[in-house]
Amino acid sequence: MKYLMLINAAADQIDEQAGGSADCTPADWMAYDKQVHDAGIFVSGESLADLVTATAVRVDASGERTITTDGPFAESREVLGGFYVIDVPDLDVALDWAARCPGARGGGTVVVRPVADFG
Repeated sequence: MKYLMLINAAADQIDEQAGGSADCTPADWMAYDKQVHDAGIFVSGESLADLVTATAVRVDASGERTITTDGPFAESREVLGGFYVIDVPDLDVALDWAARCPGARGGGTVVVRPVADFG
């Protein structure tokens, strides 16, 4: 079964120079990424660019589109930093991989959700 792991860093723990939480290094991320690939569970995943590069689109009831580029767009204690989609047998295994993720350290959170299968 496929699971999405949304990696959220604690906003007050972001170290822009290090590229994420001060509690993990790029080497930590490379090691975790290698483990996910070597285990054969990797489906997809990406790290997201800095929050200030985001663009928000809203459409009102009349269909009028509004685009905002001066984020952040919501007051939040967490910043979405990236995601993995993994294919594992069940939720318990997905939670185990989420607990290993460097993004779960230092006030960060990894949100795990099953990917809906409409087929």
